[in-house]
Amino acid sequence: MTRPGFVHQALCYGSEEDFLDGAATFALDGLRADDTVLAVLASRNIRLLGRALGRRSCEVEFVRADEWYGCPSRTLGHYHAYCAEHDLDGAGRPARVRIIGEPVWPGRTQFETREWMRYESLLNVAFAGSGHWILCPYDTRVLPAAVVRSATRTHPELALGAGEATVSDHYADPADFSAECDAAQPGELPAGHDDIPFGRDRSAHARHALRSYARDLGVSEQRTHDMVAAVHEVMVNSVRHGGGRGVLRLRNDVEYVICEVSDIGTAKLAPAPPFPGHLPPDRRAARGHGMWVVRQLSDLLTETFDPAGSIVRLYFKRAVTV
Repeated sequence: MTRPGFVHQALCYGSEEDFLDGAATFALDGLRADDTVLAVLASRNIRLLGRALGRRSCEVEFVRADEWYGCPSRTLGHYHAYCAEHDLDGAGRPARVRIIGEPVWPGRTQFETREWMRYESLLNVAFAGSGHWILCPYDTRVLPAAVVRSATRTHPELALGAGEATVSDHYADPADFSAECDAAQPGELPAGHDDIPFGRDRSAHARHALRSYARDLGVSEQRTHDMVAAVHEVMVNSVRHGGGRGVLRLRNDVEYVICEVSDIGTAKLAPAPPFPGHLPPDRRAARGHGMWVVRQLSDLLTETFDPAGSIVRLYFKRAVTV
């Protein structure tokens, strides 16, 4: 079966048979239509689907889910790049990519889980103008009920297996869903004696302090470079749009180095674009790439853009994630 336009479906399955009924049918339909088929799955489901497809499994590209589902923004970047590479056929005509993409939910904190839910919702915006088709399996045997419920809000359709689907009655507009995620963000970090002021003439001092902080924590050289580049971009934005000066606060916990950039604000602050930095920018555009790059370099990010003072908080795992 083939359909026009972008399609995004959740496959909530409770057995291996249910998984294969949906995923194998989806893959075979795609192969028959000469679509490119990519399956990003847990290892056990790669084996299951590979056996079910038999000799045609060699026509599907398989990727282990833990290789791509490291952080939401980079995962979206992986899919965007893959689809951009495969969205034309050999004759230069538009081609469809079918993706079976199974997020890694176990072991996530509440904050991380919420951001992965947001990612699922944002796929509807990121690929809205495409003709691609994404099927997202959810294993109801092991996933928390809240995660499974979220699938009905972040996917316009629910796959029923054997190529059948139904519209989700609980689907939420991505802008509304993202606003809910924003409302649950952690508050501003408390001020401390080691806060680092920055301005037009003090950004180098802040970058040096960040390098020293990361070095003392044993962060790798490459990760430190990513951290400094991302924080510098946010500070530049604060100087340019947030009143000319601000404060960098550095904290850490067992998993993350946390860098918060706040500014004094300005009444001239333009309204923030929808989904700032979440969506891949137009490569031909002269501006609008900064926050996308910042999200690609960091693992998680929260932002509040306000004329009274904006706050951007960046999270960097001490160990590198994909």
